[in-house]
This record gives sequence, structure tokens and C-alpha cells, in this order.
Amino acid sequence: MTQHRRVTRIAGLLALPVTAALVLAGCSGSGSGDAGGDSNSFTFTFATSNNLESPYETLAKEYMEQHSGVTITTNPTPNDKYGETIRTQLQAGNASDVIQTTPGSGDARGIIPLAQAGFLEPLGDTATKLIIPGSETVYTVDDKVYGQPLDFTIGAIVASLGTAKMKGLSDFPTTMDEFISACSTLQGQGGSLLALAGAAGPNVGLTIQGISATRVYADTPDWNEQRAEKKVTFADSQGWKDTLQAFVDLKNDGCFQPGAEGGGFDAITNGLAQGTSVGSFIPSGSAVEIAKAAPAEAEFAVEPFPAADSGKEMILGSSNYTLSINAKAKNKQGAEDFLSWMAEPAQQQRYYELSGELPVSAFDTLDLTGTIYAPVADLLKEKKYTPLPNNIWPNPSVYEALQTGGQGLLTGQTSIDQVLQSMDAAWGN
Repeated sequence: MTQHRRVTRIAGLLALPVTAALVLAGCSGSGSGDAGGDSNSFTFTFATSNNLESPYETLAKEYMEQHSGVTITTNPTPNDKYGETIRTQLQAGNASDVIQTTPGSGDARGIIPLAQAGFLEPLGDTATKLIIPGSETVYTVDDKVYGQPLDFTIGAIVASLGTAKMKGLSDFPTTMDEFISACSTLQGQGGSLLALAGAAGPNVGLTIQGISATRVYADTPDWNEQRAEKKVTFADSQGWKDTLQAFVDLKNDGCFQPGAEGGGFDAITNGLAQGTSVGSFIPSGSAVEIAKAAPAEAEFAVEPFPAADSGKEMILGSSNYTLSINAKAKNKQGAEDFLSWMAEPAQQQRYYELSGELPVSAFDTLDLTGTIYAPVADLLKEKKYTPLPNNIWPNPSVYEALQTGGQGLLTGQTSIDQVLQSMDAAWGN
């Protein structure tokens, strides 16, 4: 694959695709009219991984500026506890009116289990028109849509090419031999190639899933479907064994920062912003937030994790963030107005600028030269990407088993076979 190497610091101002603009133009929204009074005030809960202002926080402020009389009470919640927290709040009947969710059923904040439990309000055409064709099943229950897509997120390595160059790496490594050699080089300088929030299950899970793109899904793109049909299992899958072994090898070869097993999300933010680590497996849009705390020469880019020897290149790519309305929302109309506003072209463009994530429509037709996505542009055009696996898995327990098991691999308290067996048990065998 030919990779572009001219990457600006962020270059996040992606033009809204014409196709997306046409779709969004048909969505009804609250427009610029006044919402008027406390009756249109509502609450909004979303996940956050650092102390920087979230794109959701910024957009909530801009909504209030455009709609006099509206007050949005935002509730940023730590990402590593978000799924558990939001489910507890929904069960107690005190969750926010608008909540950030994820497609599918493999996460504690997943749309499907929350909708099946009666916690979410069905959405209308505004949300339906934003769904990427072919992925409808991870948004719907009984033909009703329960989440409004926000993005197309790449699950690969967000890397500071500026830091890499300062550490003596002319290019980000593209083979496993180069990758391990780079780990050794940076370790010798007191740094690390990767920053890992080992104490935060979601980051461990995303890291392992990022590796699985090349070890599992590149050769068997329908592996999840085969697992659902009981044709394969995690425990008997060589691809999943290779995935977890690669994760262990990264630890043993010094690719993670010292004490990674106890690191929180601040280890990633500080490591990448301060130049002690080059990259991390984090959602692609995180580059925008981290760049705010990093020097201009940091020069971030989204880089693919190397395939195994003679293996195929593959990255994670899917719409990973959605907005949903609490079925017991105190102000459903206000929540609906906000989601309609978020779907309008201006707000879609603003979200891309703030989050750094790709547009939810026509993402594979954009000219990404000079953006953080240049290194993965060819993979997107060639459709060498696979959805985030846990979005497809049947329940949150499978992903929880992967996260907990991955943490056990970091501390040496569990084995690869034990992790895979626990995932099969969580699936339901």
C-alpha cells in the first residue's frame, strides 16, 4: 500500500461530502428559532477520557448560544466507568435526557441491550438517514432506530510523527520487525513507542481489538458471523491466539511505557502530549483533543498496526458513537430538537472539526492527503477495514472478558487460553 507521508498537525477541517449534505439537508431540525424557557432545558451525559473540553461540551454551549432560554446541564463521565454508570442511572430512573451510546450490543452502553431493556426512546427519520447502509442491525430493535450516528472512527494507532522523528525514527514502522526494533530504540531513550492505559479496561480492549483486525478479520472478515453460528470459537481460533500473543509480545518487548498495567487515560494524554510516548491505540479523533495540549511540531497521524508476517493489512473502521434519548427523559422534545440540530450540515461539519472523526457518509471518497488520515487513506478506499468487533458481539460480557483478560495478561495473572475460554463462556458457547 502506498502511504502518504505529508501530514499536517491535525488538518481536521474536512469538507462535508455532497452526498452527506444532501441527506442531511432533508432532516428536520430546530433551526435557529428560540427554544424558549426552562421547559426546553435538558441534561446530557457523555464519556470523557481526559480533562480537556469534549466536543460534546463545546456543541452543547453552541446550542445554548443559538437557542436563548435553553440550559443544557452536561455530565461528562469517565470513560472507563461510563457503561456501568449510565446503565445504573437508567435502571434508577435518573439518567440524563440525552446520552452518548454505541452501536450494537457488545458494550455496556450499546444501543441494542439498552433498547431491549426499555431504556431508550425510538428515534425518527433524522437518525435513520445517517446510518451507513448495511449496518442497520446495530442500530435497530424491532425495526425501530435507537441511536443517531455521529462519526466514522478509525481504530488504529494515533501517533505523533514529530515525536518519532525527534526520537530518531524517520518513518512510523510498517512491519513487525521494524515495530519491535522501534520499541527497543525508544525504551533505550527512556520512552515508549506506545502508551497504554492498562488500568482502564476500554483501552486494553481497544488495543487488542486493533491488533485483531490484522490477525483475525483480514483473513476471515465474517468471523463474528461464524462465531454466532457456532462454526468457530475464540479458544480454537489461531487468529485470536495470535492477537493475544502479539499483545503479550508488545508488553515483553518494552513497547508500552513502564508501569503500563497501572496506567490511566492520563498516561496516554500526557505521554503523547509531552513526547514520552509516540502513539497509542485510541479512537482517531482523540488526536484533536491531545493536540491541544501538545506542541505544534507533534504532527499527529493515524497509522495502521503492522500485519503479521505475510499477513494482510486491515484496520478497524465503523461508526462508533451515537446519541440516544432516555425513554424516561424529562424533556423528550428538547432532546429531540437537540439531536435534529446535531444532524444539520453545519453541526455535522462542526463535529468533524472538533472531534477529528471522519464524516459518517462518503468517508471513503474524500481526498485525505495532508490530513491525519493520509496513512490509512488507501485502506479506506480499498475497503480494508472491519467494524469494531465488540459492536457485533451479542452481549457486553464478551468484551468485559476481553478487557479483564487483557489486564491479566499484562500482570501475568492469566494465560491466553484462559482469556479466550472466558470470552467463549461469556458468549454463551
